[in-house]
Amino acid sequence: MPKPVSDDTDRFSWLRPTSRLGRAQLGLLLSLALLTGVAWAATLYHAFSMSDPMGIVARADLAANGMGGMAMAGMPAAGWSFGGAIVFLAVWTVMMAAMMLPAAAPMILIFAAAQARRERDVAVPTWIFIAGYILVWAAAGLVVYALVQIGSDVATRLAAADRAGWAPLALGATLVTAGLYQFTPAKRICLNHCRSPFAFVARHWREGRAGALGMGLRHGAYCLGCCWALFAVLVAAGVMSLAWMLLLTLVVCAEKLLPQGRRVAAVVGAALIVLGLLVAGGAASIPFLA
Repeated sequence: MPKPVSDDTDRFSWLRPTSRLGRAQLGLLLSLALLTGVAWAATLYHAFSMSDPMGIVARADLAANGMGGMAMAGMPAAGWSFGGAIVFLAVWTVMMAAMMLPAAAPMILIFAAAQARRERDVAVPTWIFIAGYILVWAAAGLVVYALVQIGSDVATRLAAADRAGWAPLALGATLVTAGLYQFTPAKRICLNHCRSPFAFVARHWREGRAGALGMGLRHGAYCLGCCWALFAVLVAAGVMSLAWMLLLTLVVCAEKLLPQGRRVAAVVGAALIVLGLLVAGGAASIPFLA
């Protein structure tokens, strides 16, 4: 079993192949790159095909013009429906794969290396681990779908003047909340787990395919705990906003992969708080709307 290492250890040592693992690691890395590329291509295609890719807060006035429901998230208006939820969940899951797999790659490759030292079958348990990780983000998409629909329903009941007044306040409050969460113990604990793949695998290792699924779910839960507030900003500003998607992808990768990732998290937190106060106070417009 790999021994836990300190956060100061070379964070990219998982790229150094051994004679036994080299080909497996390279194949897995290429597969992850291909999957991420396909997910980004699908996400970009969907985003560019939307005429109003805005968020719950950013364009709440769409709801009063017959564009409620999923149009609030850059998706066709559908209201509450099973079919609409399935479409939203599919798009959300692909988008999460595009945004989160790059930052999760070290953990996935460390898991594969540990698996290779126990069994010959590496690919299947590793992809089960990945499936468990993505499943957590897919489950989060159900919550997001409900929030999008509730936001649309609330906006529909408001007059245009009221919507113009509460939209900056709501987005500002979301930004400030996300910024404050960056400094909480929960954020620190979850980020530490995400930044320490050796320690995670050593501490939470479970044998077999069921164990791989459980480990993927656990890692996904830590990752969700680390990033949920950042994605709350995405939901408010625009689920299909390309600028926010790219910015948050870079932030997540910087927090989890860079040696100074904890400082990055603090800087991002401070920036979100300042931006939120400016937006809520009317001193700045709602930023980065697609």
